[in-house]
Amino acid sequence: MPSVEIKKVESKKELKDFIEFHYDLYKGNPYDVPNLFSDELNTLSPNKNAAFDFCEAEYYLAYKEGKLVGRVAAIINHKANDKWGQMNVRFGWLDFIDDEEVLRALLKAVEDYGRQKGMQHVVGPLGFTDMDPEGMLIEGFDQLGTMPTIYNYPYYPQHIEHIGGFEVDNRYVEYKIAVPDTIPEKFAKIASMIESRYNLHVKKLTKKDVFEGGYGRKIFELINSTYKDLYGYSELSDRQIDQYINMYLKLADLNLITLVEDWNADKKLCGIGITIPSLSIALQKCHRGRLWPMGWWHLLRAIKCHKTEGVDLLLMGVLPEYRAKGTNALLFADLIPRCQAYGFKWGESQVEIESNENVQSQWEYLERTLHKRRNCYKKTITQ
Repeated sequence: MPSVEIKKVESKKELKDFIEFHYDLYKGNPYDVPNLFSDELNTLSPNKNAAFDFCEAEYYLAYKEGKLVGRVAAIINHKANDKWGQMNVRFGWLDFIDDEEVLRALLKAVEDYGRQKGMQHVVGPLGFTDMDPEGMLIEGFDQLGTMPTIYNYPYYPQHIEHIGGFEVDNRYVEYKIAVPDTIPEKFAKIASMIESRYNLHVKKLTKKDVFEGGYGRKIFELINSTYKDLYGYSELSDRQIDQYINMYLKLADLNLITLVEDWNADKKLCGIGITIPSLSIALQKCHRGRLWPMGWWHLLRAIKCHKTEGVDLLLMGVLPEYRAKGTNALLFADLIPRCQAYGFKWGESQVEIESNENVQSQWEYLERTLHKRRNCYKKTITQ
């Protein structure tokens, strides 16, 4: 059987090949949602991605009989390792043909890189930070993917579990949630009660609030506070926050972003809900991840004209001391009518840690279906 050749990405052309491989492997797949080429290039480029302030990475391509058959990124997030007391090298951007030998060679390249850097474990799929897609799909292969998540073929987990050495390190779930015809009575009652009892109130943003009033930064500082104890999380740096303000908020429909403030504490920001129209179908129409010739039009229709049936619940967070007060009810009581007005029929929860009951309980008054599961895997590096 022909051996697999692994080549480290060392040129702009090879980085282009690295990105393009996904488009080739998933061409015509009705469930995969490819990222924009420009977004992938920015994320993978040290001079563009602020995460490289505390991360280092190498990218590898796999060839068999001279043909490109796989890719993987090896990433060390030093901030996360320091925080959690770990010595992990992450694998991400993993794609490969249905060939176990290719997967073995790719993950060996990651392991070898980690060993050279003194790491003790290989973990993944993970990106540079929690803002990147994470988790290998193990259920829901017949469900449409989303922009913030990974889609992969069913043979991915089959092969990684067969090659040995890897164990499940974390489990994720994702829900598809029906947009109700009316606000659930429970949400409405709780929202009204906590406004009067705790003096918590909804804040809707203007562009001036985001870019001049400091709310863009407040949002991601709250994300740091609410996500700090989640699996593998590393706090966003000031440069990353600036980057994500431009990435997420510059083109966002602010009607679909809801904040909650505590008016007893000088309008302290205590909860956020950032939602965006689903871009899945629009991204599938962007030829090989390009905005030209017509990709921009499909994305504009989804973002500005809401020509899509779904909404992605991109970032939801409530400070710990406000969760028991029912702050989520205020978020949903504001967002549900806006989703109804735009004609959205369903929402997608994005990845949630399976054991995080506090997060999953927020959907209990809504009709929901658990339609996807994911795993992160871990392997000890032998010295």
